Amino acid sequence: MNRQVWMTASGTLEWRETPLHELRADEVSLRPLYGAIKHGTEFSMAKGTAFSRGPWNAQLQIHDPIQRCAPAEAPVGNMVAGEVIQAGRDAPGFFPGALVYGYAPFGDVVHMRYDRCWKLDDLSCWKTALCLDPARFALASLRDGNLRLGDTAAVFGLGAIGLLAVQMARLAGASRVFALDPVAERRKAAAGYAEVIDPSGTDAGRMIKEATGGRGVDAAIEVSGSAAALQQALRAAAFGGAVVCAAFPPPYPAGVDFGAEAHLNRPQIVFSRAVSDPNRDHPRWDARRIETCCRKLIAHRSITGEKIIDRVIEYQHLPEAFLQAMNNPSYAVKLGVTFH
Repeated sequence: MNRQVWMTASGTLEWRETPLHELRADEVSLRPLYGAIKHGTEFSMAKGTAFSRGPWNAQLQIHDPIQRCAPAEAPVGNMVAGEVIQAGRDAPGFFPGALVYGYAPFGDVVHMRYDRCWKLDDLSCWKTALCLDPARFALASLRDGNLRLGDTAAVFGLGAIGLLAVQMARLAGASRVFALDPVAERRKAAAGYAEVIDPSGTDAGRMIKEATGGRGVDAAIEVSGSAAALQQALRAAAFGGAVVCAAFPPPYPAGVDFGAEAHLNRPQIVFSRAVSDPNRDHPRWDARRIETCCRKLIAHRSITGEKIIDRVIEYQHLPEAFLQAMNNPSYAVKLGVTFH
């Protein structure tokens, strides 16, 4: 049996002993040492907001709000890093004791498909490796915003995706990067890469326009899911620039004004999601290429997750820490777990 924390249909968390299926030929069995949760998706599942729009109709590509969509029960956890225990006969290149990372919910032991886990040289960069998932969405948002060498950028929301977008904007050659978040700890994490702004009680869009001589930024990346942040992104964008909606927010309240700066300055409003193929640059780019690119950035230490996974708790304390992180954004940018 495998000890896991589950999100229940009632929105609570509970420990469960679950059966571990027999290792398949194309799988690797792993003893986790570290893990990380996926804040946006896992929190929305726990709160039930992920299901408020009704089930997804794949044929029509719309939500069916007339149908009831019950919250799903699921184990907590997004990615883990640890030691290989056993490799299936069709999992070449893996051997007991090897250090790897990949996608899996938490457990005392986890099984992964061999092509969905990757080797680590050592565990010193486990925090960065376990930021692969948000890195994919950060990279996609910058590509969808058409950020180029010499451009200026603003990132609204400094969770894991936003902080990685700030780092990647610098890698892409942005001449100036503005980073906005009301949480002081998150602004500190971005301070070495960007000009940080506390948007609380300020006209952040105007501040960015004044700081850029009235031009505004070439790409405004909105990853907070806040209607107020989206409005300021529209104000901050240059004439004909890009406003990238990269968050997966609950329904916005009334009041977002698309008839103001958005109408007069004609920005390109782009919705970005790394895993919704075909990619805008299809067939050259797809979700797999984005992921591969991010893994190379991790391997080359071109990006870092050291200040992103900023709180690490023991596995036994996961239920309490999960709720703390969900209800208090200043508790952790991205919650890490140790299984030692």
